Amino acid sequence: MLKIKLAPRGKTHQITYRFVIAEDRSKLNGKVIDDLGFYTPQTKEIQIDKEKMADWIKKGAQATTGVDRLLNPDKYPKKAKPIVEKVEKEVKEEVKEEKIEEVVEEKQVEETPIEETETKSE
Repeated sequence: MLKIKLAPRGKTHQITYRFVIAEDRSKLNGKVIDDLGFYTPQTKEIQIDKEKMADWIKKGAQATTGVDRLLNPDKYPKKAKPIVEKVEKEVKEEVKEEKIEEVVEEKQVEETPIEETETKSE
């Protein structure tokens, strides 16, 4: 089965990706059948030959999820943190504040004024 894949190119921190047509099980840097365009993550630039891509899709090539996410971002909504996590975080903060208040109260009780200790010893 043919797939439309992202094949990495470039340096470690200056990576770019090529949109390529390759066999499903082939390596990312292996043999490619056709080159459709490129994607640069640093500048978010996508350049792809849509006519070639449509032709390969008619022939039976399928886009991988990575390619599909780049070309159809509306299809994949951003994941939002569940509300439960937000509530748990707020509860933890409240518990921390209560513990701090308790520690402060304990220290105030433990402290005795210096004048009182002097009068007791005399």
